[in-house]
Amino acid sequence: MRKAVKFGGSSLACAAQFQKVRSILREDPSRRYIIPSAPGRRDSQDFKVTDLFYRYYDHWVHGREDPDLLGQIGTRYQEIIRGLSLDFDLKGALEEIRQNIQAGAGRDYAASRGEYLNGRLLAQYLGFAFLDPAEAVFFDETGALRPEATDLALKQRLTGCVGTVIPGFYGSLPSGRIKTFSRGGSDITGALVAKAVSADLYENWTDVSGFLLADPRIVENPVAIGTITYQELHELACMGACVLHEDAIFPVKEAGIPIHIKNTNRPQDLGTLIVPSAEPKPSCSITGITGKKGYCALNIRKASQKASDGFDQTVLDILEARDIPCEPLPSGAGTLSLLVPQERYLKQEHSVLSGIHRSVQPDSISLESDLALVAIGGRGNRAKSLIAGNVISALEDANIHIRTINQGMEDLAMVIGVYDRDFESAVRVIYNRFIRQDWAHAPS
Repeated sequence: MRKAVKFGGSSLACAAQFQKVRSILREDPSRRYIIPSAPGRRDSQDFKVTDLFYRYYDHWVHGREDPDLLGQIGTRYQEIIRGLSLDFDLKGALEEIRQNIQAGAGRDYAASRGEYLNGRLLAQYLGFAFLDPAEAVFFDETGALRPEATDLALKQRLTGCVGTVIPGFYGSLPSGRIKTFSRGGSDITGALVAKAVSADLYENWTDVSGFLLADPRIVENPVAIGTITYQELHELACMGACVLHEDAIFPVKEAGIPIHIKNTNRPQDLGTLIVPSAEPKPSCSITGITGKKGYCALNIRKASQKASDGFDQTVLDILEARDIPCEPLPSGAGTLSLLVPQERYLKQEHSVLSGIHRSVQPDSISLESDLALVAIGGRGNRAKSLIAGNVISALEDANIHIRTINQGMEDLAMVIGVYDRDFESAVRVIYNRFIRQDWAHAPS
């Protein structure tokens, strides 16, 4: 077995968390390739180290270098060094970072130093080799990842290695300057490493016990789903679910490598396995409940319009030209109803309406504001039909008005529209209905 193992910021926030990580790694020698994030928050009042580096750089750029910020960063790492009894020249490392920033290394360089320092400390603590991703994760001049060059470099550098720490989140441009992924990009580094070493499994350790069936900020202590497919995760992520960086799915999906989401603070929990295809008999009929607020429905009526007139496409082209995404809604004859992001639409409302009036001469245009979408994932046609009936009846019982229903998405059982004010209540109602049915008799 060969495993690539990524640990998030909360998993490496302090010395005690480092010790948990070492215990996890010692339990399984196949965990050979370790991808750390920068130290995250230790509690709700704390700062992420990456945010401190961003602030330090921004202050310096505006001529207000803040030594106190660098001191806060040093204090965080010094706590880890002292707690693990490491011999590391932190003062020298921070001075080098300060000098490089002042020499023009750039904002991405500053942001990447949290992962870099944490990787150095973790490698020393574990007795593993250290690989700077600036030497193996490559971007082109435009800032786009060079996947083939990166895969080749990682293969060459990691082949035959018994244990290696590769910090996440960053790589390098052709010029040698540091380039970061978007926030959360350590997930991507982990997936790239997993693919390059042909890992049997990519473990992603965080502070939750897998992919939760609902947002814990809305539903108290939601259960985790045991197995979900890449495609199901993609669909739910598009609708607002956040488990790991969206771009982290693709390298391992291409290689057919499962992802296992685990909890560093509760390693005994089963977590969630993300796999290429679904299990034939899922333990739960739903794979997740998620959604987004902030939509509105644009209703355009033209009683005399015919399909051959190109009415629908003309309206869609008007929105696309203004970079406003839309989702067609079921509507009656002679009416086109579209769901659009409300804030983005309102910024260009005058331009959109002028374009529609000029192009298609509608009979009327109306707008229904403050809508939210709730997406429910489900497997199999039979499961989806059962889910639809249960969702509708549950919301009706709770006096939550359904504004629209869409069952056209392949890996979602359905997407329903409700008013923004009912969003959290709708999620809780749907969750409770399915938990009663699917989990009431499950073993604890």
